[in-house]
Amino acid sequence: MCGIVAYIGNRAATPVLLDGLFRLEYRGYDSAGLSVIENKSMHTFKCKGKVAELQKSIDDQDIGSTIGIAHTRWATHGVPNDINAHPHISRDGSISVVHNGIIENYQTWKKILEEKGFQFDSETDTEVIAHLIEYFKKEYSINTEEALRRALTHIVGAYALVILDEDEPDTILAARKSSPMVFGIGSDEYFLASDVNPIGQYTDKFIFLEDDQIIRIDRNNGYRISSFENEAVSSEIHRIDVRLEEVEKGNFPHFMLKEIYQQPQTIADSMRGRYNRKDGWISVGGLKKEIDRIGQAKRLIFVACGTSWHTALVAEYLFEEIARIPCEVEYASEFRYRNPIIDEGDLIIAVSQSGETADTLAALSLAKERGAMTYGIVNVVGSSISRVTDTGSYTHAGPEIGVASTKAFTSQLAVLTLMAIQLGRYRNEVSDTEYHALIEAIDLLPSKAEQILEQNDKIRYIAGEIKSASNALYLGRGYNFPVALEGALKLKEISYIHAEGYPAAEMKHGPIALIDLYMPVIVIGTNESIQDKILSNIEEVKARKGIIIAIINEKEQRIRDIADFYIEIPKTMDALSPILSVIPLQLLAYHIAVMRGCNVDQPRNLAKSVTVE
Repeated sequence: MCGIVAYIGNRAATPVLLDGLFRLEYRGYDSAGLSVIENKSMHTFKCKGKVAELQKSIDDQDIGSTIGIAHTRWATHGVPNDINAHPHISRDGSISVVHNGIIENYQTWKKILEEKGFQFDSETDTEVIAHLIEYFKKEYSINTEEALRRALTHIVGAYALVILDEDEPDTILAARKSSPMVFGIGSDEYFLASDVNPIGQYTDKFIFLEDDQIIRIDRNNGYRISSFENEAVSSEIHRIDVRLEEVEKGNFPHFMLKEIYQQPQTIADSMRGRYNRKDGWISVGGLKKEIDRIGQAKRLIFVACGTSWHTALVAEYLFEEIARIPCEVEYASEFRYRNPIIDEGDLIIAVSQSGETADTLAALSLAKERGAMTYGIVNVVGSSISRVTDTGSYTHAGPEIGVASTKAFTSQLAVLTLMAIQLGRYRNEVSDTEYHALIEAIDLLPSKAEQILEQNDKIRYIAGEIKSASNALYLGRGYNFPVALEGALKLKEISYIHAEGYPAAEMKHGPIALIDLYMPVIVIGTNESIQDKILSNIEEVKARKGIIIAIINEKEQRIRDIADFYIEIPKTMDALSPILSVIPLQLLAYHIAVMRGCNVDQPRNLAKSVTVE
């Protein structure tokens, strides 16, 4: 996985490429590199580490090129080092390739090419592509584009590829299969990138390349998009306004903290225009236009990964309780391989921040093959999931740069909550009184999120008390069991403390063996309907000298009296509580990670958009 950016036009390419890489660094930060062509000669710079290291290595270089490609890497094949960094160069040095994805049969072609005299410097699968293009180009006396087409018929896997050839110094080639690629159209200049963020300051006109497409960008003749079979393709140009302030930290020390603090606004944005408190209605557009079909679905199957999977677990509670529709929640990576039972009466709901998650896209493909209807819940406009699903809803959370997802969780949950209520109303499972009570409670969520953020100093203090722990246990019941999973995920992602989330009652079936005076146990105790059960679980921990940090409703006295630390959140209906109860867990993980000296925005071994299996 990685970030790709490419440029051809009239301005200096290197500053555009470096700026783009900085804005894409959340997608991969093991190593970085770029290639430019100047005076028909290829110049390549690459190194292990952050983009800043690459910038240092070329600051004193006088490069006047106006065409180039660049890459920031998250390692899949080969350790992070200078040699494995992209771009990768052909044997004769004329062709440069950057690649996002995985070539599954690279070992086969590596052996064939070695037998033909090609030498490999790196451990990567990508280097095979550079050599293969050169081989076909020379073997059949064809141009680079035709050589690329031949190469694509032989390689198996997922890829976004961008190619430079010094023999064609005014041309960039790119190809896509199961990995995102965005084409930006400026004024006498063109851009390619993994998403719109790094190029949005230059243009608001974008084309999202589809699978099995190639684009040829020529400085003098514009661009041409074609299929792998070389048939011309007509593509829609989308206008998207990317605000620079949305992809910059502003006055915050980290993107993650900024995005946590954005949640009162992003929760409101995700619901704006989809409900009206005064007139008493809820209407989510993507659901409304298919309400008859969706309302009669026999079963809802949620497919997702990571934080989005936790969102889907909460949604299972919501849709079953409020709309009374049977639900299943599947890891997308497992769903596609276990030959699931799917029929035309099912609705498959894909949840993904990026809209590009490879496993979730593959799960959708399987669902569509089996004739099921598909619905996408995504944040990124124009992303692959938004284009392949039958209908869906955007979360409108704005760019999420921090690798550990925060505002995406609450925004996804806000949209899914509205959908569950709308479906419950359609199916006559929600009374007038319940319906209007839910709308009233929903309207107050953004202001209640603001109140939680006002406790940041207290949460920072609690973080300081447990920052040295080696392990942590998160417990929740009902709607807040998935929140326990999400809280544990946040802690382990960014602080590297081992943490597990459990249904509170399951603690007795194993995890209780771990509890001692060094083990912080974070209990989400906002469920009023089962408060006595939660109290019993806390007493069990206290009996074994565990440290209790409790998330409780304001003025909840019984848990407060026995917890070591507590964080109060404004009271809301149980069904809505996960949107609020997750926020203090995000802040707790953030402050612990900062105190431990961890890179909060770019935690080790992780990347933001998981576009490979």
